[in-house]
Amino acid sequence: MENDPITLAIAKADDLPTFKRELQEAFAVAVVEEFGSLPDGPIPSDEDLDGSMAGPDVVVLRILHEGRTVGGTVLTIDRETHHNSLDLFFLSPAEHGRGLGHKAWCAIERRYPETRVWHTHTPYFEKRNIHFYVNKCGFKIVAFFNAHHPDPHRPGPEDFPGGDEGFRFEKIMGGSEAGSGSVG
Repeated sequence: MENDPITLAIAKADDLPTFKRELQEAFAVAVVEEFGSLPDGPIPSDEDLDGSMAGPDVVVLRILHEGRTVGGTVLTIDRETHHNSLDLFFLSPAEHGRGLGHKAWCAIERRYPETRVWHTHTPYFEKRNIHFYVNKCGFKIVAFFNAHHPDPHRPGPEDFPGGDEGFRFEKIMGGSEAGSGSVG
């Protein structure tokens, strides 16, 4: 798709502070809509973001639309198992509703064609994300985390407002499930 206006670029080290601030601003919109205000400090915290972006298999990408930065993503790419993780994904709130998120996701899939399974997660209250992952990108909900079934990979409910409840998604690539639920 050479004419696709969405491209991905590795985020440079000197861009990471701006990347983090833009991600936090994008995440804040949903938190404020749901809870009326932000807790003390940005969400996710700078420390959590630094940890998310520091792993050996982590790739931090900028999402560009016609050469202009519109968002970003943090991925964990396992080159042995090809079970990859969409750890963080955001578009500038000004870019929502234009189909750019789906195009960005398709660009990510094209960039990592060897992926067997994609994993991601979102808080329970993020209906827009749930719609996006399930109805637009073809993920399936594989777990609902709550007080009776806590997420073993998250330290606790303080991570995010409503943090003890969330969904884990999975997308199996290359099989009959790949692309199911995908719409323009």
